Formats: sequence, structure tokens, C-alpha cells
Amino acid sequence: MKHHTSTTTSPEGKFDPNSGYFIERVLFNHRLVVIIICALVTGLLGWQATKLTINASFEKTLPTHQVYIQNYLKYEKELTGLGNALRIAVANPNGSIYDAHYLELLRQLSDEVFLLPGVDRVQMTSLWTPSTRWIGVTEEGLDGGPVIPEGYDGSPASLQILKANVARSGQIGQLIAADEESTIIYMPLLNQDATGEALDYAKYSKVLEDLRTKYQAEGLEIHITGFTKVMGDLIDGVQAVLWFFAFAVLIATIMVFWYTRCVRSTFLVVFASILAVVWQLGILPTLGYVLDPYSILVPFLVFAIGMSHGAQKMNGIMQDVGRGFDKLVAARFTFRRLFMAGLTALLADAVGFAVLLVIDIKVIQELAIAASIGVAVLIFTNLILLPIMLSYVGVGEKAAQRSVVNDIDQTNAKKMPALWVFLDKFTQRKWATGALIAGAVLAVGAFSLSTQLKIGDLDQGAPELRQDSRYNQDIAFMNQHYGASSDVVAIMVKTPDGQCSQYDTLKKIDALEWQLRQLPSVESTNSLALLSRRVLSGLNEGNPKWYEFLPNQSMLNYITAGAPRGLYNSSCNLLTVYVYLQDHKADTLSNIVNHVEAFAKDNNTDDVQFLLAAGSAGIQAASNISVKAAWYQMLFLVYGAVALLSLITFRSFKAVIVALLPLMLTSIMVEALMVQLGMGVKVATLPVIALGVGIGIDYALYILSITLVGLRQGSSLSQSYLRALNFTGKVVMLTGVTLSVGVITWIASPIKFQADMGLLLAFMFIWNMLGALILLPALAHFLLKPKYANSEDSKSEVL
Repeated sequence: MKHHTSTTTSPEGKFDPNSGYFIERVLFNHRLVVIIICALVTGLLGWQATKLTINASFEKTLPTHQVYIQNYLKYEKELTGLGNALRIAVANPNGSIYDAHYLELLRQLSDEVFLLPGVDRVQMTSLWTPSTRWIGVTEEGLDGGPVIPEGYDGSPASLQILKANVARSGQIGQLIAADEESTIIYMPLLNQDATGEALDYAKYSKVLEDLRTKYQAEGLEIHITGFTKVMGDLIDGVQAVLWFFAFAVLIATIMVFWYTRCVRSTFLVVFASILAVVWQLGILPTLGYVLDPYSILVPFLVFAIGMSHGAQKMNGIMQDVGRGFDKLVAARFTFRRLFMAGLTALLADAVGFAVLLVIDIKVIQELAIAASIGVAVLIFTNLILLPIMLSYVGVGEKAAQRSVVNDIDQTNAKKMPALWVFLDKFTQRKWATGALIAGAVLAVGAFSLSTQLKIGDLDQGAPELRQDSRYNQDIAFMNQHYGASSDVVAIMVKTPDGQCSQYDTLKKIDALEWQLRQLPSVESTNSLALLSRRVLSGLNEGNPKWYEFLPNQSMLNYITAGAPRGLYNSSCNLLTVYVYLQDHKADTLSNIVNHVEAFAKDNNTDDVQFLLAAGSAGIQAASNISVKAAWYQMLFLVYGAVALLSLITFRSFKAVIVALLPLMLTSIMVEALMVQLGMGVKVATLPVIALGVGIGIDYALYILSITLVGLRQGSSLSQSYLRALNFTGKVVMLTGVTLSVGVITWIASPIKFQADMGLLLAFMFIWNMLGALILLPALAHFLLKPKYANSEDSKSEVL
């Protein structure tokens, strides 16, 4: 990269304020105006940031253009509670549910839940709702009624009738636990409350916790599961996230001060990075966005990137001041040398996030927008405002002198730091060859592992939370006591109007259910076809010989007329097949989807179509498919954009290869690490890879841009690389270690996806740094050569 240094470059010379880039002249010749504008913007956006809220949305987690989700949304109003729903298990720790005190408390809780905002009251079910009914065979034929008997008064006789009704209800294992010691209150939720406002998941979770506390004090045991509760628990964990953010800021501040020993410059670097976060948080509500549990970590990432770039600017100014330049001149020279490299790096970061927009899940798209806004803001706060502020404040004299005390004397290896001598070896053929062979071996080994990477969740329960969290303990309780788990895939069967009970259609459904029940991951199924089998057996004194599916259309029509509406819709043109799974792991969902797709291919006709998918696990399967489709597309786009930006900056295809190959190795190794740690590619981990490429190119840009200057002026690769190490390499190491230490503390977070992101980011920060320091000079040895054999330009270079 060519720099305009037409002015005198020695401290004794007079500096021409009209020299340098046009943008440099505009900014530095009007420094006060720039500071005043930034102060006004900070005040406005700081006020706007107070309006920022944290919430979640079920709809935003849906890949709305995926065919399964389009099927679900098309028939959403005709499906019963197959989207966002809560399940509250109410257990009697002192015995069975046939206890008057327990049942009275259950009634009170059911009534309170019924009145909560956003509850689909028509579809809500509990032991006390009239829709919970029993059907049985009596001497007079089929009979039925509410499970809670008429005239129930809590007497032993009433409890005995209740027990008989429960046995005939078919709800054991679904609404009533197999051990009959707990029951479920099932709460389908609407998208909005009665006022038309979107549900506030934090408040909703708080209300649920208050109910839990209230009724557990009465002697019950309460377990709550569902998307709303997961999001509520994650939002509750935001306080812990804020503490980790503060701890990361403290670590970064201490590390930068340890390096500089200058209070004022350290303060300004941290201040500029925090300022970027304030601007970002102010812009989001201005544009109508909120933070959600998945994007809550974005402000820290913006701060981390800002610290990396800010430290480079501070280091450059400090070194020039140490060589005798005035603080304003030092700021302008540093801006001149590093602005394009910094701008390219930030654009690469922004593009790394922006490519997440290709994933058709709004929560990821909003994360990408929030992160891209934050990175764009850094151009103003850290590339422009920080050098201008340092041009006023300057740096401590002792700190400036200390920064150049180890200036490299390239003619005397004894005066060079030992680490510099070691890293310089990788510019030599022997060491460069060894480094590239080691890199190739790592790449091959990591790639073989990365082929086992799964798309989706690999753990039971909510993977966003730790396995010992209250929520996942509640999930474990549900799975242990109820045969019908909360992981449901609902298959929609479309028929002509009024023909949902046709024998040929139900016969196909019956065959599909039988096949699905043979899969080890399927616990049970439910459909109109299965109900027909059960009713036919019941009509014949429960004789198992009659547990058949007979071609009797009149009987099927009779059974359908009295069947629950959850099995078919009011127009009798849509049937629902419920498939209850052991878990929602990636392999489980892919096996179910593949089996149903194959069945649909063989059995779909013009009149009858088997459509996927609704239910919590069905929606998760659709999300997995969307993430898988966008995974390699995202990697191709982010690397393509970074390569293009690097080419614009370096103006050399070979330099682009030198910069990108270490990043690719890190990406492959991260995928292998995810396999080893049992992590899948999902909403929480997907942004990490894009981020790793964006921040990784920062290191390469800062080292390679200075190295290329030396090579193009005729210096040897060794001389050019050592000069880059001295000028920007020290800060690359500083920021790599600082950011890694900052994020590795996240492994203690109660939010598991934050702990996962912290571990992956720490790994990527370290390996990208090592790649820039070791593989970059090794590749440069074979691909980059000095442009001029003997150039006098290198003697007057300001580095």
C-alpha cells in the first residue's frame, strides 16, 4: 500500500498540514469540528440507547421462506397449539393426584393461568378444563363426559369417580403422568396479548416464576417448559452477561495499560471502544430494533474489535512521539499509514456479519444487522475520532520512549527481542517449509473431523442453557414422567373439503404411523387413524382382536364426528399426525424428516398430500435445514468479500492468498473443535465462524500491509516483516491475547451458548493471531518478493 509522505519525515522538519490523503486533510485540519460533531452524536444516541429493550419473538426464530414453515404458517390457525406453547407440570410430592387439597390448588392455578395475557384460552387444556373428557364402553354402549365429574366435591367417592374417568380418558402419559403423581396445564400462546402488543417474554417469565413460588409454598412441585420460558430464562441471564462484559472491559484495560504504562492513551482507547457500543445501542432503537438473547453478546464483540483497532492507532502514535515527532504529526502519520488497512479490516468485519443475512431466520438477520451497525460505527469512533483525540491529548513521554527502546536494529540480531528473532525464522525457506507442512497436516486432520459436524442441537433439553439449569431439570422431569414428550413433529395431511375421514387417506396415515413407531427415536404417535383403532376396540368390549383398521366408511365417519378437533380441522380438509420424539437432536430430526419425505413421495396424490411440518421439533427441523443450506453459502460469501477487500487494499493476488490461507485453516480447526466438544451448527454458534474470519483478517491486514510497504520499497522479506512486527505485530499479539483472555471467562456463564461462544472465540482469536505471525511470513517467503532490488525509499520510510 502506497503512502503519501511528500513532507519532511524527520522530527526536525516542518510539517505541511496540506500533505497526505484528502480525507486526512479534511479531518485533521478541522479537528475541533469533528470532535464537536461526535459529541453531539454521542449525546443523541446515548439518549436513544435508554429506549433499547430486550425481548424475544417466537416468529423471529422461524425460517419463514422454508417450505415446512410456509406449510405451518399457511395452516397455523387450524392447528392446535403446535407453535409457541407452555407446559406446566403440577406434581404432588406427597402422593398421587387423587388428593382433594392437590386438586383444589390445581384448579386455582389453572384458573390463574387461563386469565394470563396471550393465552389461547380456547385451546388451553388441563385436568379442570371442560375439553378434557373421557370416553368409555358401558352396558349401554359408548359414554363419556368431563374427566372432572359433575358435582365433584373432593369427597372419597368423587375422587374414585375421577380416577375411573382418568383411566378411560386416554390422557395418561400426555396430560396425566404415567405414575399419576402430576398433571399438565397446556398453554398455547398467541403472538400478541389483548392490547395487540407483542408478548414481553421477560415479564411473562417473571409471572410464571411468581406462580411457581406461590404454589410451591402451598406444597406443590411446579415444572415449566416451552419457548417462552427458555427466552425468559435467557433474558434473566442478561445480568450475568453484563458482568462478564464489565470484566472483559477491565481485563482489556489492564492489558493495554500494562503494555503502554500510559493512563491517558489507555483511557482514550477504552473510551473510544465503549463509545462505539453506545452509538450502536442508540442506533438500534432508532431503527426500530431490540436486542434479543442471541444478539445480547454483540456489544461486547463491537468493543473487542474496537480495542484491537484502537490499540493499533495508539501504538503507532506512541512510537512516532517516541521518535521525536509532535503529537499532531504522529497522529497524522499513523492515520496515513493505517487508515486504509483499518478501514478494510472493519469492512471485512461488517461483511462477515452481513453475510448472515442469507440465512432465512430473522433472529440471525437482526443479529447481523446489529453487529454490522456496530462495526460500521467503529470507523468513526476508532479510526477517525481516536487519532484526533490523541492528537490533542498525546501520550506520556516515558511511555513514548519505552515504545521505541526496542526499535529493531536489523543489522544486529543481539539487539532484537528473542521472540522477534524466533518469528523472523519463518521468513527463511527451511522454517517456512516446516510451518507450511505443519499447517497442511493440521488442515487435513481438522478437515477429516469437521466432516462429522452436525447441523442442529446435540443435547437434550434447551441447549442454550446448561444441563443443570432449572429449565433443563424441568425438561428431564417431563421426559421421565410423560410418554408424550414436548418434542413434537406434526405432519399435516391435506385432503379435499369434507374428506378427511376417507378410508384410503386414513389407511395411509395408519401405515405411516406404524413405520414411524418402529424408529428408535419415536416414543409414540397420535392421529385420527389411531383413534379409530382404539374406538373400534372399545366398542367391542376392549377386545384386542378388534384393534384393527377396518374398511368401514360409516364407522370412520361416526368416529370422526366425535373426535377431538386437534386431529382434524372444522372443514375436514386437514388432518394432523402427531409424532412424539425422545429428543430434538440433529440426527433424530433428520431421520424423521427423511422418512416422512420418502413416504410422501410414494403416497402423495392430487387429492392427498403429506406436508411437513409443525410442532416444536418440526420447526426445529426446518431451522436446521435452513442453517445447513446457508452454511457453506455463508462461508463462500464471507471469504469472497474478504478476498475482494484484501485485493483492493493490497493490489496483489498473491498477497490475498497469503492473508486468507491462515484464516481458512482456523475455520476448519474451529469446525473440528466443535465436533470434539459436541457442538452443532445452530443459531447460537453460526455467527462465530463469520466473526472469526472478519477479526482474523484484521491481524493479517495490519501485519501484511506494513510488510508489503517494505517489500515494494526494496527491503528484504526479513527486514519488512521485522519492521511490521515492531510497528503493528506487538499490538496484534497484545489484542489476540487480551481478547482471548476476555472471552474465555465466558465459560463460567450460566448461559451455555455464551460459554460455547466464549470458548470458540478464544480459540479463533489465538489461532488467527498465530496464523498471522507464523503462517503469513512462511507463505510470503514463497509468494512475495521485494519489488525493487535497491531502493533508497526504504531509507526515508516513516515506520
